[in-house]
Amino acid sequence: MIEKLTGKIRETGAPVVVGLDPMLSYVPDGVKEKAFKEYGETLEGAAEAIWQFNRQIVDAVYDLIPAVKPQIAMYEQFGIPGLKAFEKTVSYCHEKDLVVIGDIKRGDIGSTSAAYAAGHLGMVEVGSNRFAPFNEDFATVNPYLGSDGVKPFLDVCKEYKKGIFVLVKTSNPSSGEFQDRLTDGRPLYEKVGEMVASWAESCMGETYSYVGAVVGATYPEMGRVLRRIMPKSMILVPGYGAQGGKAEDLAPFFNPDGLGAIVNSSRGIIAAWKQEKYSAFGGDAFADASRAAVKDMIEDLKKAVG
Repeated sequence: MIEKLTGKIRETGAPVVVGLDPMLSYVPDGVKEKAFKEYGETLEGAAEAIWQFNRQIVDAVYDLIPAVKPQIAMYEQFGIPGLKAFEKTVSYCHEKDLVVIGDIKRGDIGSTSAAYAAGHLGMVEVGSNRFAPFNEDFATVNPYLGSDGVKPFLDVCKEYKKGIFVLVKTSNPSSGEFQDRLTDGRPLYEKVGEMVASWAESCMGETYSYVGAVVGATYPEMGRVLRRIMPKSMILVPGYGAQGGKAEDLAPFFNPDGLGAIVNSSRGIIAAWKQEKYSAFGGDAFADASRAAVKDMIEDLKKAVG
């Protein structure tokens, strides 16, 4: 799957992933009203609204980008109907030939981590049948329980040619409370980066590994260090736009081949219609606003990164 991701980045010229992280407040009234008319103001109604919202955005942007990243918490908050909307979103994105990064941030020990890996990236056996329950192409993984929480994901990646992005230095303001702590005189995130580099060597594609890393756009100098530590890992870069990350800060995340990183924008794209810059589109043309925002992001990255 890493070959598909790098190939689509080359094909589109856009190292961009759109975060499908829908809050009901992002969904225009017209979409919500239609869903509520059919299902009522219920969990089912909310799930239908975010599914229809996602579908229209995907229709508007799929030809411009290589990948999407649905954040599972935005679906889980609506219970089982929300998870069904997540499943439908993943399947629809695959129909559009998009790479799907499941932002699930899972990581546990032993059989629990193996179950997460099977459910999201691999397959489960039910009697004589086998199923791929969620079937994402990549998943985000929390490594802070140690290597026995990551190994089941590595095993699934090797078997099914799927991938993971391991949390190394996250974009949120308080990430330094733990990730920047010194251990043997070095920040913990550097130690995690070295572990990622080791896991990456054991799970290589043709050029890049199936094991990538998450490093926030809000920390470009740390990104420079981690790019050197993890030369064969694709870096998923959150924090661009709404969280304060700027395009001019992103060059250190990329390799000289122009690859090596993919930059995420979530609300900056899917809620573009609510921004002053795109307000002329209005709620009825929210998907067109998202397409315009994707085009602007691509141009922004080209000017800054090349």
